[in-house]
Amino acid sequence: MVKYSFIIPVKKINNYIRESVPNILKIERDDFEVIIYPDEISDEKWEKTRQIATGNIGPAEKRTLVIDDSIGEILVFLDDDAYLEKDFLDILEKDFSDENIVAVGGPAITPRDDSFWQKVSGAVFLSPLSGGFPERYVGKGKKRFIDDWPSVNLSVRKKDFKKIGGFNCEYWPGEDTKLCLDLVSSGGKILYNPDLIVYHHRRSGFFKHLKQVGGYGLHRGFFAKKYPKTSLKIKYFIPSLFLLFVFMGAILSFYNKIFLYAYLVGWVIYIIALLKTFFDIYKYEKSFWVSFFALPYIFFTHLIYGLRFIQGFIFTRKLKSKLRK
Repeated sequence: MVKYSFIIPVKKINNYIRESVPNILKIERDDFEVIIYPDEISDEKWEKTRQIATGNIGPAEKRTLVIDDSIGEILVFLDDDAYLEKDFLDILEKDFSDENIVAVGGPAITPRDDSFWQKVSGAVFLSPLSGGFPERYVGKGKKRFIDDWPSVNLSVRKKDFKKIGGFNCEYWPGEDTKLCLDLVSSGGKILYNPDLIVYHHRRSGFFKHLKQVGGYGLHRGFFAKKYPKTSLKIKYFIPSLFLLFVFMGAILSFYNKIFLYAYLVGWVIYIIALLKTFFDIYKYEKSFWVSFFALPYIFFTHLIYGLRFIQGFIFTRKLKSKLRK
């Protein structure tokens, strides 16, 4: 009997899938299936695995197809560039023994064999002072209830997923935020478990990293306006406030010494925060150079995220997006 359905949307079968699926198949259980949703089916085959062609649609739409295609009671959503530990289902099964829990999320850790710059990209999010949510990227803290979690490592009861109509297919990224909002609004509880680990490959270059975080900022800004219940929070506004500080503060400091002194004090505080962030990152990465190069990444991440957040919050009236890697 199949209880768990792993769901992986992808444009086409790639090397990440060739890594992810064999890792899933290492799980020593017989109660799961794997469904891959490529645009077109390839000739490659794996045990317990189905490919279902979708045509050129986005990942949210692909994931929602599981309402009709999956057999399992629990839907395990993964990104194509993620793979998991083989005790994953044993941990997940204990969490879903509580009928009040409709979804469970866990951290997505940067693999140790990722390239140096991929590790730097992932390190940006390892400190709360850099604006990240470290529990999303390392097994940190205790189990607790949450109201938002990314779909790179998110498992949902199929009956509850079906009840809310699956993912809101209008959005990517951000479809997972809307899904979690719908689950919580319908009375469900979402659990964070730091032991429920997957490994998630990061962006391999500076501009790819900024493009990714810019997309996050745009969607979060739009969601703060449209879905304030879970997205209208001060922490999401901080990068935009920092952006205004950098540029408006520089202009005002030319006209008044009080503004100049305040501007300099602001930079001192920011630099101290970056130094603290360096040690936060080093605690996990154990690499001086990864921690060091993460600091300029963090600075530009704050600027780009803040700019795009303002765009989404103030200027974007309607937001639709498609799969872009």
